[in-house]
Amino acid sequence: MKPLLISEVFPPQTGGSGRWLYEIYRRLPRAVAAAGDHAGTEEFDADQELAIERMPLKFDSWGVFSGRGVKNYWRAYRQLSRLARREQVSELHCGKCLPEGWLAWMLKQTHGLPYVCYVHGEELSIGQTSRELAWMMRRVFGGSRLVVANSENTARLLCEQWPVDARRLAVLHPGVDAQRFVPAERDEERRQKLGWSGRQVVLTVGRLQIRKGHDTLIRALPAIARQVPGVLYAIVGDGQERPRLEKLASELGVRDLVHFHGEPTDEELIGCYQQCDLFALPNREVNGDFEGFGMVLVEAQACGKAVIAGASGGTRETMQPGRTGLIVPCEGPDRLAEAVIELLTDELRRETMGHSARQWALAQFDWSSLAQQAATILGIERQPSRRQQREPVCTAVQ
Repeated sequence: MKPLLISEVFPPQTGGSGRWLYEIYRRLPRAVAAAGDHAGTEEFDADQELAIERMPLKFDSWGVFSGRGVKNYWRAYRQLSRLARREQVSELHCGKCLPEGWLAWMLKQTHGLPYVCYVHGEELSIGQTSRELAWMMRRVFGGSRLVVANSENTARLLCEQWPVDARRLAVLHPGVDAQRFVPAERDEERRQKLGWSGRQVVLTVGRLQIRKGHDTLIRALPAIARQVPGVLYAIVGDGQERPRLEKLASELGVRDLVHFHGEPTDEELIGCYQQCDLFALPNREVNGDFEGFGMVLVEAQACGKAVIAGASGGTRETMQPGRTGLIVPCEGPDRLAEAVIELLTDELRRETMGHSARQWALAQFDWSSLAQQAATILGIERQPSRRQQREPVCTAVQ
C-alpha cells in the first residue's frame, strides 16, 4: 500500500494533531504527505525522508455550498488529483473530517480511491453547529474504509451520535518521542532564564482556548497562593484568549503569579516540561467543545511530571488516575485549587507520581510502538527507513 496523507495542520506548524500524524507517517514506508503551506516549511521539508507536497488547505469556511467554498475545494481537489496520479497512491488518509475528508470523498467519487479518516474529538461539536457541515461529515464517515479515533471517548461519540459502524472504527492514541521528552535534574540557571527562580511552578501547555481552562486555574490562584506562597502559573502557547486571561489575572490581583511564555521552540518546550514542578490541563466542556485526548499530558508525563487534568473528554485515557496524576472537575476553581495544593505541598507523592508517569508514557505512548500499531490498523507492512534504523530503540516494556 502507498498512502497519501492529507493534513492541513502539519509541522513545522504547531498543533498536536499535526505532530501526531507526522510522527506516524514519517515511520511508515512509501508514505506521501499533502500538507498545509505555512511559514518555514521549505527548510523543514528539506530535512525529511517523508515526501511532502505543500498546498493551501486552510479554508476560512469548511462549507462547500458557497462560491468561495466551491473555489477552495476545487483548487485543492485538482492539486490532490495530480499528486495522487503522479505518486500512484493506493489510499487517502485524511488528517481530519473537514476539509480533508471531503476532499478524499470527492476523489473517491472520481478516482475510486478508498480513504481513511482521523477524528480528534473536538471537530464533532463543530459539525453539530451546522446542518451543512453535519451533512458533509456524515457522508465522509459513511464513505470511509476506516475511521480512526484518537481516544475511546471519541470512538464512543462517533458510534452514538453520528453514527459510525463499530466494525469500521479503530482507536489509535497520540504519543510522544520518549527519547527527547525525558526527565532532567532541576537546573537553577535554566529556571532563572525562564523567570522561575525560587518559585513552585504549575505549567500548562496548549493553544489559549476556552476549553483548555486556563481561566479556571487563574481563578484558583488566590486560594493556592495562600497555601503555597510564591507559586507561579506558567502558560506556554498563544491564542485569541490571551487578552482575556491577562485581564482576568489583573482583576483578581494575581498578575504577578502568571507568566505568559508564548509559542516556544521544541527545545524550549521540553525545557519547560522538565523544569516545572507540576503540570495541569484544567480542561472542561464548553458549549459542546471538549478536549479529545490531550497530548501535552503525555509529554509532561514522559518528562517525569505528575499531572492534573479536567474530568472531560478523553484526558482520562492519557494517565493512570491516582498513580500518575489526578482527574478533577474543572468547571470551577475550588476542586482544582485543592488538587494543586495537595500535590505542591507533598513533594514525595509528586515525585512518586512523576516516576510512575515516565514509566507509563514509555510503555503506552512511545512513537515507535504507536507507529507499529498504526501500520497494523491501517494494513501497511512496516519497514524502517535508513534514518529510522539509526534512531535509538525504546527498550520499555510494551
